[in-house]
Amino acid sequence: IVGTLYIVATPIGNLEDISARALRVLSEAPVIAAEDTRHSRKLLNHFGIATPLISYHEHNQRQREAHLLARLADGDVALITDAGTPAISDPGVGIVRAALAAGYTVSPIPGPSSLAAGVSVSGLIDGPFIMLGFLPREATPRQQVLGRAGTTGWPLVLFESAQRLAATLQDLSDALGERDAVVLRELTKVHEEVRPGTLGQLASWARSGTVRGEIVLAVGGNRAPDGVPADDAAEVVAALRRAGLSPSKAAREAAAITGLPRADLYALATRPLDE
Repeated sequence: IVGTLYIVATPIGNLEDISARALRVLSEAPVIAAEDTRHSRKLLNHFGIATPLISYHEHNQRQREAHLLARLADGDVALITDAGTPAISDPGVGIVRAALAAGYTVSPIPGPSSLAAGVSVSGLIDGPFIMLGFLPREATPRQQVLGRAGTTGWPLVLFESAQRLAATLQDLSDALGERDAVVLRELTKVHEEVRPGTLGQLASWARSGTVRGEIVLAVGGNRAPDGVPADDAAEVVAALRRAGLSPSKAAREAAAITGLPRADLYALATRPLDE
């Protein structure tokens, strides 16, 4: 075993956020695997780094893994994405898994992360939370993700495009009710914005104008009414139904979550939601 795979965080907007250690590793590594080589070359040029680049992105990552493992047999490899920390809603999990399985050392070079940045200024999260990344675009998988997440009562963090923000905020409001939330837009950049409100209020704001830039969305936690634990079977079913699932699908999902008989949960799922 020779090389180390370095997982290197790069700026999400402000170039001053890159660390001295990241610059050293990127300068010394024999090769850098980058999500978009053209984008990353601009970053490297800014800091006078001439290390060769090879593409590693969602469309070629499986084919690239064998090549990168071969490179690790001869020396180090640094992995970067377009911005932030690799392998968090970005390419990287596959090569990390493959490198660990092959016995190579995998070392994080910590730094910028839109997830950590968003949580830190949301004012909503001081303990456990659920990271949803980008929600599925298809209706049923989207409803299932929101329904399952809603049953926990925990705060949520997700990423979204500016174009889909209003629809996503409305889906969250429909599934979770009027929880407190914060839209975090263009973090670390010139037009950075931290906008708090309820999900419904933020959905109305997003519909009323043109929203631009990269979005992180933090949603506060919630407890079921009257102190009922969020894992109570009836509340789990109700949350799934509020997320838009049919009674049969809600019963199936609730059975997977709770381990209770599907038939019993179907009886709960056919009750009116205001019951």
